[in-house]
Amino acid sequence: MTVIFESDCNRLKVFSALTGHEGNRVAEEVEAGLTASPRTLPSKYFYDARGSKLFEEICDLPEYYQTRTELALLEEFGSDIMAGFATGDLIELGSGANRKIRALLDALTAAQRSLIRYVPVDISETALIEAAEHLLELYPNLSIMGLVTDFHHPLERLDPSRRKLFLFLGSTIGNLDDDQATEFLSSVAALMDGDDRFLLGLDTLKEPAVLERAYNDAAGVTAAFNKNILSVLNTGLGANFDEGAFDHLAFFNPELSQIEMHLVARREMEIAIEGIGLSFVMDEGESIRTEICRKFDRTRAEAMVRRAGLHVTEWYTDSADAFALALLEKEGATI
Repeated sequence: MTVIFESDCNRLKVFSALTGHEGNRVAEEVEAGLTASPRTLPSKYFYDARGSKLFEEICDLPEYYQTRTELALLEEFGSDIMAGFATGDLIELGSGANRKIRALLDALTAAQRSLIRYVPVDISETALIEAAEHLLELYPNLSIMGLVTDFHHPLERLDPSRRKLFLFLGSTIGNLDDDQATEFLSSVAALMDGDDRFLLGLDTLKEPAVLERAYNDAAGVTAAFNKNILSVLNTGLGANFDEGAFDHLAFFNPELSQIEMHLVARREMEIAIEGIGLSFVMDEGESIRTEICRKFDRTRAEAMVRRAGLHVTEWYTDSADAFALALLEKEGATI
């Protein structure tokens, strides 16, 4: 789905609609993943309205250190990050709720904020519009242009004459494998001029027990979030997944330095997805991998961004090195 809206006198207006091309892409991605061995699903399909709300609950869990640590870094270094970006576009890819962007907006004066255009990009239309309306209540002079799509979608509406600061926070880059990350980072780099910057959030390597607790919370919120991907397919593609017939499984894979989330079948079952004409049998104990969450040290992060023609200019981290923010620019760029 692609929906674009702009703020106009504190109101939001939607002026585009669902495209058949993107509907086909969803079907192709789901079919390719579920017919692969092992079976997979793209993690972006966690995020309908319910999925977005569940993820916001996850961010407040005691086991989930990522959000509060990254937010503290944004609050501590917000003035440094925003230096030189008092005008132009602030583009948040996978924007979600407002807590992080507010840390950067609060680093500006009211006069500076009136010159900023905030461009949130998110797959959930409901979550994005609610978040944008809330921001307009807090910052009445803020200009907002939102795009409801996944962050891989070309951002044709960006004004090439405006300076840009791209934000990709929450260590969402960890959901992409090496090839996907290179493709994504390269696509953003292609939109950047020499004075543009890119702020990338990265979860760092640490003890496996700490990592695994963050994805296996005692309250079971992450398990519900994981199973929500089945609900999204049931609603959007006419699938017949029974959420109760799957167990949540999350573990650290040391060989790949990543957390993996799976849904494991509790019994043999026949799955039918009417919208794409697909049916198959899942064996008891067979799993669908729904997400990877790669973890980084600085050396690994620098190698990743260098493959996309970017390099690290600033590396912000906390005293425990639990999370990092990397400020990037294009190779050869000068301020």
